[in-house]
Amino acid sequence: MSGEALRDLAGLLAALARGPAQASPPTATLPPAASVPVGVSGRHVHLSQADLEALFGPGARLTPLRELSQPGQFAAEERVTLVGPKGVIQHVRVLGPVRARTQVEVLRGDTYRLGIKPCVRLSGHIDGTPGVTLVGPAGAVTLTEGVIVAARHLHLSPEEAVGLGLRDGQVVSLLCEGERPGRLDGVVVRASGRGALDCHIDTEEANAFGLVNGSRLRLVV
Repeated sequence: MSGEALRDLAGLLAALARGPAQASPPTATLPPAASVPVGVSGRHVHLSQADLEALFGPGARLTPLRELSQPGQFAAEERVTLVGPKGVIQHVRVLGPVRARTQVEVLRGDTYRLGIKPCVRLSGHIDGTPGVTLVGPAGAVTLTEGVIVAARHLHLSPEEAVGLGLRDGQVVSLLCEGERPGRLDGVVVRASGRGALDCHIDTEEANAFGLVNGSRLRLVV
């Protein structure tokens, strides 16, 4: 066998010994206990006090209907109608408490129904987003911005973040291991003093993976 052939054979044997090549290191999975519950979110509205009164009358206050997963937040009995350039969506739930700025969270499919551009943002990041008209029993408010499709995010307290080795603003992934397995990437960690462990996705995402409130997802980093 020639010297060149021997070198080729040696290279082949070395490659076989190393095993198949990997394009990137495997995903690091957190311990089995590092799973989080799912909170499925439908379309809803957060109102400022001024807009609440414009829609429901002077001195209006939200009427709590049920508590939500995050401490201090609740679904209210009040509902509004959304009016866009192309369509209308009625009976949209208002969530409390009131906020400094009004924000409307819709599904991506809703944006086509309303006739506005879908804009995926974290809650509170509404600069430059589309607007819509809100109609209540006492009046209407036209927003120049404030309509978002909520980005996937993970609520938790600072203590829970430390326990899981996470930090506020970090982007993680979540594994769904049920009947329709898959992976949710781009989940933003939101650690705050009033946070409680809960992953928020919207109903379109939940339906795609066969998830419901309380389903468990595995964290990966």
